[in-house]
Amino acid sequence: MVCKDMSLRKKADSDATTRPQGRAATINDIARLSGVSKKTVSRIINNSPLVRKDTREKVEALMREVGYAPDPLARGLAFRRSFLIGMVYDNPTAQYVVDMQYGALDALRGSSFELVVHPCDTRSPGYIEGVKRFVQQQKLHGVILVPRASEDQALADMLEEIGCRYTRIASLALDDTSQMVITHDRDGAAEAADYLLSLGHRDIALITGPSAYRSAHERTAGFIDALERRGIELPPARIIEAGYTFESGVAAAEKLLLGKQRPTAIFTGNDEMAAGVYKVAMRAGINIPRELSVVGYDDSPLASRLWPSLTSVRRNTRDTGRTAAAMLIQPEGQAALQIASVRPHLIVRDSCQPPLD
Repeated sequence: MVCKDMSLRKKADSDATTRPQGRAATINDIARLSGVSKKTVSRIINNSPLVRKDTREKVEALMREVGYAPDPLARGLAFRRSFLIGMVYDNPTAQYVVDMQYGALDALRGSSFELVVHPCDTRSPGYIEGVKRFVQQQKLHGVILVPRASEDQALADMLEEIGCRYTRIASLALDDTSQMVITHDRDGAAEAADYLLSLGHRDIALITGPSAYRSAHERTAGFIDALERRGIELPPARIIEAGYTFESGVAAAEKLLLGKQRPTAIFTGNDEMAAGVYKVAMRAGINIPRELSVVGYDDSPLASRLWPSLTSVRRNTRDTGRTAAAMLIQPEGQAALQIASVRPHLIVRDSCQPPLD
């Protein structure tokens, strides 16, 4: 241990010239001097169990050596938490957000915790500061990050730095698995592609969600990859980007269905856009499913209310919210849950049949 302390002292002395002069050391300085990430330093400051013992000892020794004092507001957050769980979201699909909230409330029922929500615009340059004020003013115990907010690494880094627990919901792992609920969107889209191919469809179109969403990329990739495994290549003209809204689904469907060469099947990135396809098909006199098969994604209540009822990929949004909230209210230091994931699966209804030819 003596040798180790001497080594750290020599490192601190040798790096002294690289530290900013005339001001106290910052968390960035500690991360750089100790050779670890800023996220790791933040976890050590906030006594996270997710840091190895030898790393913790090394960083703590360096902080003592250089006289680093953490921001008292950030450090105090962990000791003055309320019994509030926040939900931060930027999502255009109202039903998805409502189902997510219901799931979180399921997990919190019977506990001392309550849910507070914070809608935001992730395209706004000041939105991260807005989330920070929300967390600090409410003294949140933890935060559920819902797509698309969950996909922003800068937002997660800010929460890590101020010592606020969070759970990220995303279509693939973007963080430590102890802080993730993974929805496997790629697998759900692949199942939709396999189903349409099994019916005999070969001229298939895809209406994707907005490119700013990781889920849209994952669903697009899963669908296209599944087609290519069966030797079907999707032409660029058969891929239309939309906005996860009913109106954008209408606009995309008009491009696909009102020309001379229309597809025999369409897969949409969510049920709202699928409803837009239904509207255009009805106006154009195109019968679903006899002349056009349609598959959606989400299996929202809308899917069973459309006529004919919509075949859709169920992603168990309520279960996702329930899992995310449960992860946040388990005691600090308790063994982490197994990798949290919610697997999608296809719900077959009446909107698909083999193509006429």
